[in-house]
Amino acid sequence: MTFLKSISDIHLDILKEVGNIGAGHAATALSTLLNKKIDMKVPSVRIVSFDEVMDLAGGPDNVVASVFLRIEGDAPGSMFFILPLPQAEKYIGQLTKNQSFSFSDEEDNELALSALQELGNILSGSYLTSLSDFTKLSLYPSVPALSIDMVGAVISFGLLELSQVSDYAIVIDTALDEEEAQLPDSVNGHFFLLPDPDSFHIIFLH
Repeated sequence: MTFLKSISDIHLDILKEVGNIGAGHAATALSTLLNKKIDMKVPSVRIVSFDEVMDLAGGPDNVVASVFLRIEGDAPGSMFFILPLPQAEKYIGQLTKNQSFSFSDEEDNELALSALQELGNILSGSYLTSLSDFTKLSLYPSVPALSIDMVGAVISFGLLELSQVSDYAIVIDTALDEEEAQLPDSVNGHFFLLPDPDSFHIIFLH
C-alpha cells in the first residue's frame, strides 16, 4: 500500500496520455479494418486493488469476451481486454460481415474467435507500443489467449499464467465510437494491465 500511495495524479495523467495515444493508433487500425471512421477515447485511468478487478468487469458470474496475454520484456506483466458480450458480438459481426452474429451459433465460433483475436491484437499492440515508446522500455506481447467465459474463470486462468500474483491492476477504460453511431452503440471495454510486482517500479520510476 505504501507504494500505491507514492503514485501521484501526475503518474495517472501520464498513463492516461499513453492510453489516449494507444487508443488513437488502435482507432486508425480499426477504421481501416472496418472501413468506417472509429473514434476511440480513454475516459479514465486508475489503479485498483485486485479484488476490484472482477467487480469492474461485471462480477465473477458475468459472461464476457476476453483477450489475455503476457507482456514480456523489460517490465513483465499481464494484460486483459474484456468486452461485454453484446458489444463483442457487434464488432465480430462487422469484422465478419455477418451482422446477425451471435455466440449462440456454435458453428460460427471459430471464425468469431479469429475476428476477436484480430481485435485483441490491434488493441493490445497499440497500447503496448504506446507504453513502450513513452517509457523507452522494450515491451512486447505474447500470443493472445481468447475466451468467452465468466469473469471469474477468465481472471483465474490469467492468474495461473503468473508466477506471482499482482496485488494491483492499472485499469484503462476504453470507449470506441463509430462516427455514425448513437451513444448507446459505443463499445465500452476495460483494459486491465497487471504488471508483475517489480514492474510497477520499473514503469513508474524508470
